[in-house]
Amino acid sequence: MPDRSVESTSTRLPAQGTDADAQKAQKAQKQGTKGGKKGAGKPAENDTEKTAVRPGFGERIQAKLAGAADEHRANTGAAAPAPTGSGSGRPPRRARLRLTRVDPWSVMKTAFLLSIAFAVVTIVSVLMVWSVLGAAGVWESINSSVRDIVGGDQAEEFNIENYLGTARVLGFTTIVAVVDVVLLTAIATLGAFLYNMAAALLGGVEVTLAEDN
Repeated sequence: MPDRSVESTSTRLPAQGTDADAQKAQKAQKQGTKGGKKGAGKPAENDTEKTAVRPGFGERIQAKLAGAADEHRANTGAAAPAPTGSGSGRPPRRARLRLTRVDPWSVMKTAFLLSIAFAVVTIVSVLMVWSVLGAAGVWESINSSVRDIVGGDQAEEFNIENYLGTARVLGFTTIVAVVDVVLLTAIATLGAFLYNMAAALLGGVEVTLAEDN
């Protein structure tokens, strides 16, 4: 009898140990499954939060354009030259050019138009001067002076306007203006040809151009 009780207690002790181990293992599995569920639920919540906070397509484009504009302004501001202490910027650019040829046809047209304008101005100015002299009584005073000096019947018939009248002067001025038009046009065209020949030999006139400050 004593031996059986000892054996029964000895057999019961390992059984209790195995039950305790099984319970611990089940608790550990439950905790692992709970932790897995919680860990799996967190990324889903984060994804939903991300999708909820994510801006629209138009807002993203506006943000990119604004960033590009800011970057361009920063680059241009960095590339701009810094002002000197005297307050002046870079010196004006200069360019040295050489006039090697002049078109004779264009020179002839330009000279013809300018000579016509000069002829018109000459005729109008002469007409105005003679009109002012006649209105001021200059011709009458000249006639009276000649009559007093010379005297006689021939002096009574003397009239300065027969020699220097407005019609005679305007006719002479018109002839001179026409001749000037022809001469100026021919001289300018000939000068263009001569300049081209001289430029072919010597290189032409050198001109230096500079921009304004």
